[in-house]
Amino acid sequence: MTLSRTFVAAVVGILSAATSANAITNGVGKLPVMGYNAWNAFACNVNETLIIQTAKYMTEYGLLNVGYNHVNLDDCWAMKNRSSTGEVMSDNIRFPSMNTLTDQLHALGFYAGIYSDSGWFTCAGYPGSFLHEEQDAMTFQSWGFDFLKYDNCAIPFDDIIQEGMIGKYQRMADALAAVAEKTGTTLIFSLCEWGWSQVWLWGAQISHSWRIDSDIGPQWNSISSIINSASFITQATNHYGHNDLDMLEIGNGDLTYDEAKTHFTAWALVKAPLLIGTNLATISQEMLSILKNQEIIAVNQDPIYGTSISPFRWGINPDWTYNATYPAQYWSGPSENGTVFMLINTLSEPANMFFNLTESPWIRAGIQYSVRDLWTHTDNGTAVRSFTAMNVPAHGVVALLLKEDGNEPVGLAPPCAGEALSQCTAENGTSYS
Repeated sequence: MTLSRTFVAAVVGILSAATSANAITNGVGKLPVMGYNAWNAFACNVNETLIIQTAKYMTEYGLLNVGYNHVNLDDCWAMKNRSSTGEVMSDNIRFPSMNTLTDQLHALGFYAGIYSDSGWFTCAGYPGSFLHEEQDAMTFQSWGFDFLKYDNCAIPFDDIIQEGMIGKYQRMADALAAVAEKTGTTLIFSLCEWGWSQVWLWGAQISHSWRIDSDIGPQWNSISSIINSASFITQATNHYGHNDLDMLEIGNGDLTYDEAKTHFTAWALVKAPLLIGTNLATISQEMLSILKNQEIIAVNQDPIYGTSISPFRWGINPDWTYNATYPAQYWSGPSENGTVFMLINTLSEPANMFFNLTESPWIRAGIQYSVRDLWTHTDNGTAVRSFTAMNVPAHGVVALLLKEDGNEPVGLAPPCAGEALSQCTAENGTSYS
């Protein structure tokens, strides 16, 4: 469907508000988290042996070396009941000692992550942290964890919680701050509230990342739908606070190689967390090569520019069109090494993709640009005023890095490129429009 003017105005207002939110700068979480989460591959079928073996695979396959340095538990690690004094307890068969688990992960060079829920129970029916926030936060710290994913199931009745979504998550944010004050340990805090309550407006005030949509699936329609959602709220992301598009599905389901590349590129360039979610014992070299693209990862982990790339043209649809099947196609943003472009072919057949350079707000008029392809790892000549990517595969992606390469050739006509042509004027007042 096409958005109305009223809706577009509302979106612009939302984005403006998002950029003014104060990020939680408590010494951790400046860059998007990279690592592993077991849920997409194993759900509740996890134990200490599996987690440690996965960490060893990450080292063996070179994933740790390129930045994947977190190994995070998801749901189902706990006993079904708390102790007599209210402590949450790890499953005594599958996770007999959380301290042993985190010690092993730390010794291998990884940070360790754990999961809980803001309600009475987790999504799989294990104890949630409601009314036990500081007690659980202290437990997680004492076990040696560095990261907390916090879910949104089993919400208490209104007359009990008497909070909206912000207040429900603020409870754990306050608990983590209290534990940090007492112990000196600050955990990265990741909200999993599925995009409810316009989290992009307030998530950065209490956390380091926040889910923007419902759960991902290993199908193209899920990937394109999440990209569509992200396209309207890119300004919420910066250092210390990131839109979270959910865990990666690379290596799962029926995603083609090109779809998996698009999935990874979009997640990385919007500066979302990159959490691998497949069985590394069976991952193909083709999918592994996607996860290890260091030129794409470098943009995600940019220490200078924390902002997401954003659409400059929707492409198939008019700009600002909400369409989960055909999301925005033309994106760009600044990086420490130049201007990054992402082109997504949302069609089910190959297509050529053309853009004028100055459609991107980060490009200077009158300058030519060298072109680096971040997937072929090749330098592809110089772009003057425009660029065409030829024969982009169905559901495929092109990722480019453009760098200034001197003035454009003298005497190009018309004297102004792109939309500036409508107001292109000589010093003597002659119009060239």
